[in-house]
Amino acid sequence: MSEPKRSLHIGDGEHPDLDSTIRDKEPADNSTGDHPPPLFVVPSNPGQDHDLERHTSTATDGESYPEGGLQAWLVVLGAWLALVSSLGIANTLATFQSSLTAHQLADYDEGTVGWIFSIYTFMVFFLGLYIGPLFDKHGPRWLILTGTVFVCASLMLFSISMEMWHFILTFGVFCGTGCSLLFTPSFAAVGHWFQTRRGLAMGIASTGGSIGGIVFPLMLESLLPRLGWGWSIRILGFLCLLLCAVANFLIRARLPPAQNASARPDFRIFRNWAFLLTTVGIFMLEFALFIPVTYISSYARAQGFSEAFSFQILPILNAASAFGRALPGYWGDKIGPFNINLIMIVISIIASLAIWLPAGSYTAGLVLFAVTFGFASGSNVSITPVCVGRLCRTQEYGRYYATCYTIVSFACLVGVPIGGNILTSDGGDYWGVIVFTGMVYLGALIALYLAKVCKVGWRPWIIF
Repeated sequence: MSEPKRSLHIGDGEHPDLDSTIRDKEPADNSTGDHPPPLFVVPSNPGQDHDLERHTSTATDGESYPEGGLQAWLVVLGAWLALVSSLGIANTLATFQSSLTAHQLADYDEGTVGWIFSIYTFMVFFLGLYIGPLFDKHGPRWLILTGTVFVCASLMLFSISMEMWHFILTFGVFCGTGCSLLFTPSFAAVGHWFQTRRGLAMGIASTGGSIGGIVFPLMLESLLPRLGWGWSIRILGFLCLLLCAVANFLIRARLPPAQNASARPDFRIFRNWAFLLTTVGIFMLEFALFIPVTYISSYARAQGFSEAFSFQILPILNAASAFGRALPGYWGDKIGPFNINLIMIVISIIASLAIWLPAGSYTAGLVLFAVTFGFASGSNVSITPVCVGRLCRTQEYGRYYATCYTIVSFACLVGVPIGGNILTSDGGDYWGVIVFTGMVYLGALIALYLAKVCKVGWRPWIIF
C-alpha cells in the first residue's frame, strides 16, 4: 500500500523545503519498522541543551530514551573503554608502520607494508555491515566478548610475527576483525540510551579512540628501545585485555532484540543523487584520512627528526583529534552536519597543502600540521554518519549506512598502499603524497557540497 508523501523530519520541526524525493526515486523499503533504531549516529536535535542530568525523550519510532542517568553513562564509559582499544589501535598505525619498515620489514617498500594496515582498516569498516544486524538480534554481550578475544590474541601473535604474511594475517585480518567486533556494538549500545543527546554521547565515546592514539604510541616509544618489539606489543595486548574486560561488564543493550533486523546494502538507492554524491565524498574522506595518519611518523624520520619525536608527533595529532571529534558534533547540531563537515574539510586541505607541504624539517611546522589536521580530520569519524542520516528516514538509516560504507570500506583498503606507491615512485620524497592527499580532500569537498545542493539548492547559509 502506498503512503502519502511526507516531508523529512530533521531536529525539532518539519522542513518542507527539504521534502525528500527518495521515496519517488527508489524501491519501497519492505522491512518492518518494529526493530530498534539505527545502530550508529543519527542527527540529534539542533539547539538541544547537552546537560548530563537524566530526562526521558520519545522518538518518532515510539521508543522512549533515558537520555542520561547512571546506567546510561556507564554504557558510554564502557563504549569509551572499548574504543580506546579498537580505535586506539587504529590511531597507532603510524607507529607500527615506522617501526616495521625500520626493522622486521626493512626489505619491503612503504606501499607493500601499507597493505597490512589497509587490510586492517578495511576489515574494521566492512565487517561492521554484518556485525550490526547481529547486534540488533542478539545484543552486544557475545560480540564484545568475541572482539576482546580476537584483539588480545591477535596482538600476542602480532608480537611474534616475522614474515610479511604473518603481519597481514595477525594484524590485518585477525586484529581488524576483533576491532570491528568492539567498534560496532560499542556505538550501537550508546544509541539505545540516547536520542536527543546522542551526538554528545557519541562524541564523548569516540574520544576514546583519540586517547588510545595518544597513550599507545607514547607507551611504545618508551617500551620498544628497552624491551624490544615482542614484549612491547604483548604489554599493549594486556592493556587492551584490561580495558575490554571492564567494557564487557558495562556495555549493555536496552531495547528488545529484533529478530527481523536487516541492514543489507541496497545499491538501488544510488539513484538518489544526494546519497550518491555523499557516498563519493565520504569515500574520498576515508581515502585521504589514513595516508597522513599512517605515514606521519615515517615522514618525521625521513626529514631527519629523532626517533623519539617521530613517535611523539602521532599522539599530538590524536590529541587534537579528540577535540575534533567532540566539538564539531556539538556545532553540527547548531549549523548542520553537512555545513560543519565542509568547514572541516577546508581546514584539512589548508593543513595539507599550506602547512604540511612546506613544513619540511621545521619542528614548528610539523607540529602545527599535526594539531590542525588532527582537529579537522576528527570529524571524519563523528560527523560523516550524521550526514548519511540527513538523507533518509530513521527507519531507513541502517540500509543507507550499510550501502554507503560497503563502498567506503574499499577506500580504506587501497588508500594507504596507493600513498605508499606514490612515495616509492618519488624516491622517498613526500611531496607527491602530500599533494595527492590535498587533492583527494578537495574532491571530497566538491562532492559533499554538491550533495547539499541537491537537497537545499545553492544556499550555503541553510542549516543542513
